[in-house]
Amino acid sequence: MDNIQKEREEIIEMFGIHFESLYQVPPLAARIIGVLIVDGCKSGLTFEALVEKLGASKSSISTNLKLLLNMEKVHYFTLSGDRKKYFKSAPLSDRLNNYLKMIEAESYIINRMHDYRHKTASCAEEKCNLENIISYKHHILEVEKSLQNTIAEFKKIEIKNKNQQQINN
Repeated sequence: MDNIQKEREEIIEMFGIHFESLYQVPPLAARIIGVLIVDGCKSGLTFEALVEKLGASKSSISTNLKLLLNMEKVHYFTLSGDRKKYFKSAPLSDRLNNYLKMIEAESYIINRMHDYRHKTASCAEEKCNLENIISYKHHILEVEKSLQNTIAEFKKIEIKNKNQQQINN
């Protein structure tokens, strides 16, 4: 096995471990995302290519692809005149949008906690807790702004790439 192939497999495995933990999905589902990121970014990968690259059974690939499609971690497209589905990982803007949703949910809870603690702080420990909440609230707002800016940048890149692909086809 040459160095490039070994590096490819290591990166797919790293993605697999990361997504398995992050999304709480089976190892094969996580590796499907990894393969789609590494090998499917140009033209997507067919079901058959995923079976071949991952060395798993068709039923296992099918089950895990359905899970990932339902979770919106991957999507597929078809080409005119071709009956095959081509799979790709979700765009980075979509993946970051999921993080943004988590941050927004946490921000809501922190705001509620801030309001509550502001009304009820009666001892030094609770006042210290309020200071921590205020600091954390500021941090969450900064993260939210940063994610929104990054998502906007990725969307511009994705639109530009999609337009370029349409011109090339």
